[in-house]
Amino acid sequence: MYKKIVPLQTALHSNLKLKADNTFAFASGIHVAAIMANEFYRAASTYPIVFIEDAGKDGFMPVVLLGLTENENLFVNAEGRWEATYVPAILRRYPFALAKTGEEGQYTVCIDEESGFFTEEEGQALFNEDGQPGEVLEKVKTYLAQLQQMEQLTRQFCEVLKEHNLLAPLNMRVQKDNAVQNITGAYAVNDERLSHLSDETFLELRKKNFLPLIYSHLVSVTQIERLVQLRDKTTVIENNHTQE
Repeated sequence: MYKKIVPLQTALHSNLKLKADNTFAFASGIHVAAIMANEFYRAASTYPIVFIEDAGKDGFMPVVLLGLTENENLFVNAEGRWEATYVPAILRRYPFALAKTGEEGQYTVCIDEESGFFTEEEGQALFNEDGQPGEVLEKVKTYLAQLQQMEQLTRQFCEVLKEHNLLAPLNMRVQKDNAVQNITGAYAVNDERLSHLSDETFLELRKKNFLPLIYSHLVSVTQIERLVQLRDKTTVIENNHTQE
């Protein structure tokens, strides 16, 4: 998704402006998107929420499935518009990002210079004439800080799931043409393991408000059927265009 991430600097980017007519075309080839704990409730109404291994942190991370195969996003149309009521926060933050600095707990705002979202001609200026962050950049910084806080909570949630061995491989099988397609690499909370937790552990999950997240995740897995329907609909449209 990101092509060239660089730290945002007044000296280099003082004239940059954020274009107003940006689309989600950049995400058309993304079939999974990471989400935060506070997104589960809204995301579950549209996307399957599953967990994948986070090799960098030796744990797991929650993601939503946007497609059934790599490089397939069933929610971005030909014009780059998002065809769902909720867009994952990690995609809404693009083309901005946070990167750690040398100091502990310190981050700097970065941009994707090759995103095509910026211009020096027209749009919302990132910096004021005095070199201070403009209104749009201040909003971006606030938004990124909120996401960073939610990332910490999400990491804690995943650590608890791993600690109590609640995640198990989720082998999803969907029909494609006359063949069965296996979707592997995803994990889900195992119902049986959840029901056999001790009262003490179950109470711990409740006090941390993790139970609603677990239930939202479990319900969302059925949204895989929605992806199959969207894929089949897209295939029919593409075939019709080809015949024309």
